[in-house]
Amino acid sequence: MQKRMMGKTGEEVSLLGFGCMRLPTLPSGEINEEEAISMVRRAIDSGVNYLDTAYNYHGGKSEEFVGKVIQDGYREKVHIATKLPVWAVNSTEDCERLFREQLERLGVEQVDFYLLHSLNRDSWQKAVKYEALEHLEKWQSEGLIKYVGFSFHDELPVFREIVDAYPWDFCQIQFNYMDENYQAGLAGLKYAASKGLGVIIMEPLRGGRLVRNIPQEILDLFEEAEVKRTPAEWGLRWVANHPEVSLILSGMNTMEEVEENIRIMGEAEPNSLTKEEVGLMKRARDIYTNRIKVLCTDCKYCLPCPEHVDIPQVFKIYNDASIYNNFPGSRWMYEALEKKEEDAGRCVACGQCEALCPQNLNIIDSLATAHRAFTTDS
Repeated sequence: MQKRMMGKTGEEVSLLGFGCMRLPTLPSGEINEEEAISMVRRAIDSGVNYLDTAYNYHGGKSEEFVGKVIQDGYREKVHIATKLPVWAVNSTEDCERLFREQLERLGVEQVDFYLLHSLNRDSWQKAVKYEALEHLEKWQSEGLIKYVGFSFHDELPVFREIVDAYPWDFCQIQFNYMDENYQAGLAGLKYAASKGLGVIIMEPLRGGRLVRNIPQEILDLFEEAEVKRTPAEWGLRWVANHPEVSLILSGMNTMEEVEENIRIMGEAEPNSLTKEEVGLMKRARDIYTNRIKVLCTDCKYCLPCPEHVDIPQVFKIYNDASIYNNFPGSRWMYEALEKKEEDAGRCVACGQCEALCPQNLNIIDSLATAHRAFTTDS
């Protein structure tokens, strides 16, 4: 297994990290512990030394699961990472209570890598308000955590603000060949690395969208390559090609995925893709991008809608379903809008949104088309 340096921490970590968010489950929805423990320990035995979990994964059971995995001598072989659920912090006391609960769930005396979970502009302000940073310093001084970081979901300026606000050891961002300029993106990756932070990558395959229901144009493109690779390998190697990347998290669900990822991460050196292969990945991104149905920029000028339609979210769900060839898989997200009475079916064609749209989009017709796509049986 390839090892890389986790920024200024000086820790060598495996390029592949095991994300404990999408473990195999039983029909009841509970973690299939026998199968999952076998998978995680197989990864550890192959050199994976970083396990990532969080307070809320698998309905709060993931941390307990990790605590079982690291028994029988496996604790000494891995770095444990978990995260403070900032959304559940409503007082300074909550920070201490939640952290102590996590230590108990994991059954450890020290967490190696501890993150503030899913920071955005609002949750960052909440973390500051309830003294989460002071708690990080306290726990670190007490030896309860080794390294402090944060995971992130917002725009680049917010990312830079957070990076500059505290002496972080590492951060965790979403990054894949479709998200080069999304959220923190490539610019954020380079900015954090320039500050000495280790950078962990989540969603390297965009939650599986880059390996399932692949459009034929993409498959034909990959067939053009001199070296034949699976969609998963193309996606992971694109991320690993960036030398600023310290570690790539993968939420593996089967032993076959574990074996494939171990192989890929053992070979995916920085700057190892050829110029032609990098160009091929750009062409793949262009093919996906050309499948966008509505050129909405999420500026939200169309809001508030008098009928409470969440217009940008309708278009986001519609575009994602089209881009990744997965309308059935996206239907549940649209149904969630229906439950909140924010779906496109509520549009009365008043035209207020079209008068405000700086892109001059035909919003009324597009809303109707999106609604039909998710409510008409194919």
